[in-house]
Amino acid sequence: MKQISWGFIGCGEVTEKKSGPAFNEVEGSHIEAVMSRSKEKAQSYATRHHIKKWYADPQQIIDDPDVNAIYIATPPSSHATFAIMAMKAGKPVYVEKPLASTYDDCVRINRVSEETSVPCFVAYYRRYLPYFQRVKAIIEAQAIGKVTNVQLRFSVPPRELDYNSAGQLPWRLQPDIAGGGYFYDLAPHQLDLLQHLFGIITHAHGYTTNRAGLYQAEDTISAAFQFADGLPGSASWCFVGHATAKEDSIHVIGEQGILTFSVFNYTPIRLTNGNGTEHITVDNPPYVQLPIIKNVIEDLQGTATCQCTSVSATPVNWVMDRILGKL
Repeated sequence: MKQISWGFIGCGEVTEKKSGPAFNEVEGSHIEAVMSRSKEKAQSYATRHHIKKWYADPQQIIDDPDVNAIYIATPPSSHATFAIMAMKAGKPVYVEKPLASTYDDCVRINRVSEETSVPCFVAYYRRYLPYFQRVKAIIEAQAIGKVTNVQLRFSVPPRELDYNSAGQLPWRLQPDIAGGGYFYDLAPHQLDLLQHLFGIITHAHGYTTNRAGLYQAEDTISAAFQFADGLPGSASWCFVGHATAKEDSIHVIGEQGILTFSVFNYTPIRLTNGNGTEHITVDNPPYVQLPIIKNVIEDLQGTATCQCTSVSATPVNWVMDRILGKL
């Protein structure tokens, strides 16, 4: 069995629980080294997780002969740079979502992956979770008949750090680093799931504004879109709503019923049709990225094929950039 020895570029919050431990859970895989521009952070992560090497220079971890695959867990603005560096060094890449901070950078990544024949995978792990596999199965079983409309609704109140406009705002609120505001961080999961369920979105436009004035990035967005088969959809995001308006839901309307589920809260799936209303609870694994990481590793070992590639992830950035008026 081919051994996959991972090097992490970035070792922040997402690597602590969502992804990091999963790399050591899969047979034939281990974390060889980690890198952060902060020496203290890299050394601390390596010590706490019993990883023998740490670096403060991305080129050093890419050049490490004992590392044969790279996981990129940095803010999106550097995804393209590090992914291209790794692929040109002949090392497969697993990149946090979104693939990049712009659609154009996604295209660059795909071009280099094709030229080098080195794969690039993207962490749209929700596709693999049992909760969303159950949603997909319900739709495919036509429990609500033919789907006629899709509606996404998301609203959360501001976070405490959002009020720090005079100081350093979170990187997710810095468009030159994140690609946009919270929309560019959270909407990728939602839009990837919608395209996984219903196919590629071929038309999209949006209306964006900043209603609260807490920061420069957009805080409220409304959008309309259409899938390749003609199915229409709409969405609204508000990152400065009142606590009483908090919502995380996708409503799939069909000719014979309605299916409602959440993306981030995993609330019970609600199925309503001619048989009445059913609430379905589905548990997910403790490390939510484990199923997709296992699939990526098996692909690299030659025993399976992972469909969550940079090519399949690129339409998400196209839709987001269309909604934000960047394309």
